Amino acid sequence: MEDVVEKDTVEETTEETAEETVEDTVEEVEEDAEGAEKSSKSIFKKDKKEKKDKKDAQIEELKDRLMRQMAEFENYRKRTEKEKSQMFEFGAKSIIEKILPVIDNFERGLGAISEDEKESPFAQGIEKIYKQMVSSLEEAGVTAIESVGKEFDPNLHNAVMHAEDENLGENIVSDEFQKGYLYKETVVRHSMVKVVN
Repeated sequence: MEDVVEKDTVEETTEETAEETVEDTVEEVEEDAEGAEKSSKSIFKKDKKEKKDKKDAQIEELKDRLMRQMAEFENYRKRTEKEKSQMFEFGAKSIIEKILPVIDNFERGLGAISEDEKESPFAQGIEKIYKQMVSSLEEAGVTAIESVGKEFDPNLHNAVMHAEDENLGENIVSDEFQKGYLYKETVVRHSMVKVVN
């Protein structure tokens, strides 16, 4: 009878152990399945994050490229405007240089007219034409350089003679042989002058 009791106890113990082992195995499998599911979700999340990161990086790159192109275009526009204005000023300056000898000839002609002939209609007509040309040049931005009685300035004057004069101060322009002109504060032609002391 003891043997039967022992067999029953052993069988019960074996069955309990087997059941516990099966339950443990089921729990482990379930835990493994949950872990695998979580890891697969995290992998998908990483892929989504990587995809978003790639898209964000591409968007940033395109934004950067667009900003650079806009800056280049703005620089190009400013540069072309500056070049246009420089070309216009260069063209205007070259035309003014060609007109200045005509102004010089008018001044010489008017200076050669005697006092008796100044009242003649011809002399008055020439003087009016001269004044009209000078006023047109002034409207365009051309002004004569004042020289006589001023201090010599190498940026404005071209000294062709030097003399001594006690009545004038040092480095003063005493005579002007040819008028100089400025175009918008740029020298078109230097004044040819005589400097004293």
